[in-house]
Amino acid sequence: MDEELRILNRIDLPAALDALDDRIIGALAVRRREAAATGRLMALAAFVSLGGGFVAGSAISQPAVAASPLAPFGPPSALAPSTLLDTQ
Repeated sequence: MDEELRILNRIDLPAALDALDDRIIGALAVRRREAAATGRLMALAAFVSLGGGFVAGSAISQPAVAASPLAPFGPPSALAPSTLLDTQ
């Protein structure tokens, strides 16, 4: 194994390895800028969404109406057997 390492030590390195560090650091810088731009874009989208909801909610104001209570099997019927057999 020592002999193989000596052989590898005598071989010249490819020229592309010299530029590898610069390419990796450049790609990381681009990724960092894209992440920052994405964060700003998401903040802008949230602001526009909240602003649009506020404008739509204040522009269209209808009186509040209470919702009918929920029943698990649908609305109660006046002709249901339990109501027809009720003596009270």
